[in-house]
Amino acid sequence: MEDERIVELYWARSEKAISETADKYGRYCYSIAYNILHSREDSEECVNDTYLKAWNAMPEERPRRLAAFLGRITRNLSLNRLEKYEAKKRGAGQVPLALEELQECVPSADNTEQIVDDMALADLLNRFLASSGAEKRKIFMRRYWYLSSVAEIAKAYGISESKVKMSLLRSREELKRYLEKEGVAL
Repeated sequence: MEDERIVELYWARSEKAISETADKYGRYCYSIAYNILHSREDSEECVNDTYLKAWNAMPEERPRRLAAFLGRITRNLSLNRLEKYEAKKRGAGQVPLALEELQECVPSADNTEQIVDDMALADLLNRFLASSGAEKRKIFMRRYWYLSSVAEIAKAYGISESKVKMSLLRSREELKRYLEKEGVAL
């Protein structure tokens, strides 16, 4: 079923919207949650919570891209659950490690929240990623959006872990320079 039709089902308050969402995006949402939580049960619960949150959010918001909308909800719910349960060890340390890697090239948490609220940082990140090559962009997104480990990324793209690490290092350095050039206080 097309995304526009699924959104229409949400707006019509049809319960079929949930089953259609699960059929089309269930595996996608589960993979996002699992990369963060590393727990089948918690991931399944976050995916179910995603459907509920989408159900409640839809009358207020009509997403342009349903996959991105659901992915953002799943990611946020998963990160909140991880923080709530202080599940650093369960996540194999990937979440804190990935966030620590980005710490030196993005603004502080307080400043970032303000910028994200204004959508300025998101726009700058999108422009930065759009200007990157496809492979660098995919590696960056797998690490910092999906929170995949370096080993998982290397395996997925058939490259060495050292190549992944070097690509991430260079991307972070380029991002830092790009944000400084755009006037973002780091």
